[in-house]
Amino acid sequence: MNIFRILGDVSHLLAIIILLLKILKSKSCAGISGKSQILFALVFTTRYLDLFTNFISVYNTVMKVIFLICAYVTVYMIYVKFRKTFDSENDSFRLEFLLVPVTGLSFLENHSFTPLEILWTFSIYLESVAILPQLFMISKTGEAETITTHYLFFLGLYRALYIANWVWRYHTENFYDQIAVVSGVVQTIFYCDFFYLYVTKVLKGKKLSLPMPV
Repeated sequence: MNIFRILGDVSHLLAIIILLLKILKSKSCAGISGKSQILFALVFTTRYLDLFTNFISVYNTVMKVIFLICAYVTVYMIYVKFRKTFDSENDSFRLEFLLVPVTGLSFLENHSFTPLEILWTFSIYLESVAILPQLFMISKTGEAETITTHYLFFLGLYRALYIANWVWRYHTENFYDQIAVVSGVVQTIFYCDFFYLYVTKVLKGKKLSLPMPV
């Protein structure tokens, strides 16, 4: 554990809480990609199967359980409780374009060819692209609510802090996980344009808007 890991976890948790509070307060899922939330639920499910086999710490276990519960509660609210407010027409990203290559890659590039390890690797690869349906939805509608942009900012910040965590661990523990690092860098790159718009627009009180696709 180090300060970057802790801040990364806090940022990740804060992003999820922001999203849940947005849905509960407005009683609406408008502007939120249900497909991205399904992918994140799948990420947590396949990554945290070790809850049944390995105990690392109370902190680790509690955080895993919280992320799992929040992920499934979010999916439930989008597709069941507030399904009438869900914009399925604009949430049209083809998930097979992500799931097929991610599944194939997890079988080809992993640390060991065992079921739990392949599923863990799958979760790492999938997390790096899970936000794409949400970003695609924003580009399709041309804008995003401020609260949704806050959610995306803290989600991106979580990944950036985890990169700092890996750099710290490399220098202090000589620990390096190529699969996690490369996937994390790829995911952070997806947020780069969004970070720029967040700082130049949202933080100045303007609504985030994007050019509509032709």
